[in-house]
Amino acid sequence: MPAPFEYERATSVDQAIGLLERLGSSARLVAGGHSLLPMMKLRLANFEYLIDINDLHGELGYIRLGGDEVRIGAMTRHRELLESDELAAVFPIFRDAERVIADPIVRNRGTLGGSLCQADPSEDLSAVCTTLDASCVIRGPGGAERVVSMEEFHVGPYETAVADNEILTEIRIPVRPGGASAYAKVERRAGDWAVVSAGAAVWLDGGRIVDARVGLAAVGPNTTGIPEISAALRGNVPGDSLYELAGAIAARSCDPATDTRGSADYKRHLADELTRRTLRKAVERARS
Repeated sequence: MPAPFEYERATSVDQAIGLLERLGSSARLVAGGHSLLPMMKLRLANFEYLIDINDLHGELGYIRLGGDEVRIGAMTRHRELLESDELAAVFPIFRDAERVIADPIVRNRGTLGGSLCQADPSEDLSAVCTTLDASCVIRGPGGAERVVSMEEFHVGPYETAVADNEILTEIRIPVRPGGASAYAKVERRAGDWAVVSAGAAVWLDGGRIVDARVGLAAVGPNTTGIPEISAALRGNVPGDSLYELAGAIAARSCDPATDTRGSADYKRHLADELTRRTLRKAVERARS
């Protein structure tokens, strides 16, 4: 059982920020709660106040596609990300990932913002957003907003750039021509945290890769982007030898730990293999 706590329910973003400002570090937001509540039950996290923000779905639950950018509200549910054909057409990596996240019960209530703010090194959507070079919009008191990259957003394991009196409101993802993406995950059982997962995004022009990004999860203290892979792929014609090079870079660039899910060597092998698979799939999608 969790330690005793007080419960507040916010009906607007500004009210939620006002409560956070008044209560400080003794309060925590709860949306789906599928990550926070288990930690509280294990007494790994203890807060005096929980601020329920489920009523903010009407304000922060949306997927908006523009010409050069997709904007997704932080309260958008996993199920909504999975079922959006418009989002899958632009970024198929989202549907790939959502199909292997937890189970329908979690996907019905869990949110994109909750996933990112949990900052678990094994979190699927953190790897997706890292792969897509997403930015996070953080709002504070007085309506002040700031935009940070995924690299800036995740400060460390279970720690983000969101201050005690701020809330993540939106994720912005650039849309570029000739692009496609893919996601793959190895897990011990369906819906489990990843042993290792990988996302890849590529942009083609004239049969060559003009840019590429790979994001890995569960192989270090943070969800990891690998700039060396991007540099190695740019300007080259995609093929098996290039995927092998990217996989080798991924394996030596990650820092997994041996645990109940597998040895560090096994996880490096998976980082290599999943990088190859997702790059191959992303290129196939871009060509089609």
